Amino acid sequence: MTLLIWTLIIAALLPYLAKGPVAYAMAKLGGYDNNHPRSQQAKLTGFGARALAAHQNAFESLILFTGAILLAISTHHTGETIQYLAVTYLIARIAYNILYLVNMGTVRSLTWFVSIGCSFAIMVLSLP
Repeated sequence: MTLLIWTLIIAALLPYLAKGPVAYAMAKLGGYDNNHPRSQQAKLTGFGARALAAHQNAFESLILFTGAILLAISTHHTGETIQYLAVTYLIARIAYNILYLVNMGTVRSLTWFVSIGCSFAIMVLSLP
């Protein structure tokens, strides 16, 4: 169960780590506008726009993964298979972010399917 908690903690950190490239792109766009960051983010193109999309998608994916992990823990389904799925989710999400930044759309989409598939598989395996 401890591994599942750690995967949840790491997954919760990923959206905030994904903010780094967004902040970098914003800084290159005339300096980081802390008073109106969302307006500035809307002006990002290329790398910056991809970084922002990856950052936002990290939050979207986190919702499903959080539910899956909490379901597994609450139903006492914390075995090896679920642990492997949780670690695979993390690997896929890290790869997803990198692939988004380097503009490899097809492979990125495959990693998205892997990560979402892991979350749903954890939920299904948590059924009684």
